Amino acid sequence: MFRDFLKENVKWLGHDGFLVKHNGMNVFFDPYKLKDYSKKADIIFITHPHYDHLSLEDIEKIAKEDTVIVCPENGADQLKGYKVVKVNPSDEREVMGIGFKAVPSYNVNKKFHPKENEWVGYIVDFGGIKIYHAGDTDFIPEMKDFKCNIALLPVSGTYVMTAEEAFEAAKAIKPDIAVPMHYGAIVGDKSDAEKFVSLCEKEGIETFVFE
Repeated sequence: MFRDFLKENVKWLGHDGFLVKHNGMNVFFDPYKLKDYSKKADIIFITHPHYDHLSLEDIEKIAKEDTVIVCPENGADQLKGYKVVKVNPSDEREVMGIGFKAVPSYNVNKKFHPKENEWVGYIVDFGGIKIYHAGDTDFIPEMKDFKCNIALLPVSGTYVMTAEEAFEAAKAIKPDIAVPMHYGAIVGDKSDAEKFVSLCEKEGIETFVFE
């Protein structure tokens, strides 16, 4: 069921960007360097204000007059003129009939994404299918309490988890399907995704890789 949902309703846009189609709506996560601007956004989830996650150029090209942008309070000042829902970790909200929870997203052994910035990942409920978009994060203690069906996890290392650390995160979260992301654009390549998949398969964790 979850694999079919990924195939039919979710598109990887490269890096950390995704488009989820739900109830006739287009829901984007961290759109960056989009190749196709024909799909206009109903909701855009932004995990943090780094240029490759909060890309004003891409947002401008997919936003409509009534587009709602969900963004951490730390960073939302860049989005003047848009309808913005500001969030902090642990906030639970509903936007256009879609419920979601903002969850912590930060580094533990590097300084690019400090915990005190209160940047986020999201667990979004798409009609009973919960997708966790981790944002830019390391393997953090809070993950053991996250409940989701599909986990989108960064695997490139450098700014985020390595493939091995993402595997540890997947073991802690226990999603129905784990999906590697954050490679092929700025850092990391397909080999990071392949390493993550290989580790998960040995542990019996189902994975899905977008082409």
